[in-house]
Amino acid sequence: MTAFTPQATDYAERVRTTFDRQPFMAALGARLGDVAPGAVDIHLDRRPDLCQQNGFLHAGVSTSIADSAAGFAAFSLFKPDTDVLTTEFKVNLLRPAAGDHFVARGRVLKPGRTLTVCRSDVFAVADENETHVLTALLSMMTMPGPAA
Repeated sequence: MTAFTPQATDYAERVRTTFDRQPFMAALGARLGDVAPGAVDIHLDRRPDLCQQNGFLHAGVSTSIADSAAGFAAFSLFKPDTDVLTTEFKVNLLRPAAGDHFVARGRVLKPGRTLTVCRSDVFAVADENETHVLTALLSMMTMPGPAA
């Protein structure tokens, strides 16, 4: 992975603080994992209320953690007085999301002054084995911040 230099020395604290302000991630039970410049992981345990009718994690849930992981990966590189907003994404659902735990790994592919391109991959984890269930390509916009 390409090493990126964050524009804020307290990037990890900014990511964690902003993540903690997201009620939707809290409602899902999502937890922030590793945070590095241009790379953020989000973890989620399987819950029946997050699944669709066949018992697989709902695509809306897996897409949501993929979007947030990519957004925070981009945000980790932004200036201190900015925030992030998703402007576009394309998702490929690779296989049913069957597992006990899920991890979304957001990575910056190309940082930019206004738009940052990211990739996010979601893996289902069962018995310590990971299965790739989703991949997404996302564009993140730098905007004035911090968000209210």
